[in-house]
Parts: sequence; C-alpha cells; structure tokens
Amino acid sequence: MAGNVAALRFQIETALAGRVPAPFAPRPVQVETAPFRIAEVDALTGGLPRGGLTEICGPPCSGRATLLLSALASGTAHAEACALVDGRDSFDPHSAEAAGVKLERLLWVRCGNIDQCLRATDLLLQGGGFGLIAMDLSVLPPKTVRYVPLNVWFRFRRAVERTSTILLLLDQESNAGTCASLVLRLASESAHWLEPKVRQAVFPANCCACLLDGAEIQAQVVRSRLQIAAGARKERSFARRQDAGPAANFRTKTEWSYGKEIAKTK
Repeated sequence: MAGNVAALRFQIETALAGRVPAPFAPRPVQVETAPFRIAEVDALTGGLPRGGLTEICGPPCSGRATLLLSALASGTAHAEACALVDGRDSFDPHSAEAAGVKLERLLWVRCGNIDQCLRATDLLLQGGGFGLIAMDLSVLPPKTVRYVPLNVWFRFRRAVERTSTILLLLDQESNAGTCASLVLRLASESAHWLEPKVRQAVFPANCCACLLDGAEIQAQVVRSRLQIAAGARKERSFARRQDAGPAANFRTKTEWSYGKEIAKTK
C-alpha cells in the first residue's frame, strides 16, 4: 500500500513539474506581521502574525511578561486599540506604562478564572476593532488551561482569520497546538549579578535589592507558519539586561526606586 502511494505521489509531482514546485512540500505563508520591538525576537520569529494566533509559553521568570509588555507597547504606539484579558488580576499598570504602553489605548479585562477569560476573549473577538488581544493565562495552574477543549482555540483562530487582529496567548505550557500560527517557547538561563564596586557606585546605600545585573533568556520557535528571512535560526538566546545605569544599552532594563522594581523597555 505504501509503495502505491509513493508511486502515485511521484506521478503527480512529475506531471506538475515546471508548473507547481514541490506540490506536497509544506510552504510557509507570507502574512502581515507586527514587531515585538525586541530585535532578537523579531529576527527569530518574523514578528506577530496578524489574523492569527500566537502562543508564548514558558515557566515563571522566563520572560513572558517582557514580551507581553513589548507587544502591547508596540501596538499602542501605532495608535491601535489593544485589549488584555488578565487571567488572575496580575497586570501591573505602572510597569506597563514604564515599558511604553499607552494605557489610554488599552482595555484591561480583569478576570478571576478560566471561564471568565474565555468568555471575555470571545466577546472581544466578536466585537472587533482591536489590533491586539492578549490572553494572559500564565498565572493560572497549567492543568486548568490544559483542560480547555481544542475546539475553543480553533474557534478563536477562525475568529481572527482574514482580519488585522493579533491574538496573543500566554501560558506555561503549549496548549493551542496546530491552531497557533506561531508558538514561541521561553526558558530562563543563567543570571548575572552586580559586582560590589559597581553596585555601590550606581545604587544608593539603602537599596538592598539591587543585586541583579542581567538574566539570559532562551527563545525557541516550536511552530511557525510564517515566511522567515533566509538564514534565521530556529533557536536563539537574547540577553535581558536589568540595570539602572545610564550607560546600559540593552533591550530591557530595570529601574529601581526605593527598592521597588519597575520593568522598562527601551
């Protein structure tokens, strides 16, 4: 049986040669994208696909919030209305504003459980008019998100098809499967600590929490239907520098004020 299928495939490819190149080979789709505003991630992924579902998964402290704030800042900077479905009321407006998010263009939906998140997202998709709709389910228990039926993700994907809306899903494990146009997995790597001399020169003496100099985050493309530039790697690490010094020249840094951490994206 397998031999007959292979022979039939060879006949079809031979007949279509010169007219349809590699008819059975999977081909990436060229779609409009929006930037994350993190150069390393944009080079790796090609950006956030419009009219599709993007899933960002990873354990705690793996950089999910950084990518979420960068995506929201990018959307609101272009005068787009964005919406955030907050799975457990964990969004910090002060950090978002410091990261460049225009709060006046952001609809913050504060939810208490997975059912409220799904209903709110469904209503937002039906209403339309949003450039970016983000579902932050990363603070919910993984087993709770795991039990969401696959047809829910399929319905959400169909709702944004042929539109300019970006649907962004953040969770600890990948759950959307083939319904996602782009799946990005994050992992935390080594942390770097400030040397005592640098810490004393940069931070006040009463700031006891300013010890972290930087953290390494690894980003890996698990699934992508996008046309990525030739030579782009499927796995790349990008440095997330956390530093309040004026000479810091990294994508993301941390500003400290009276020992309180405020995330800021350049």
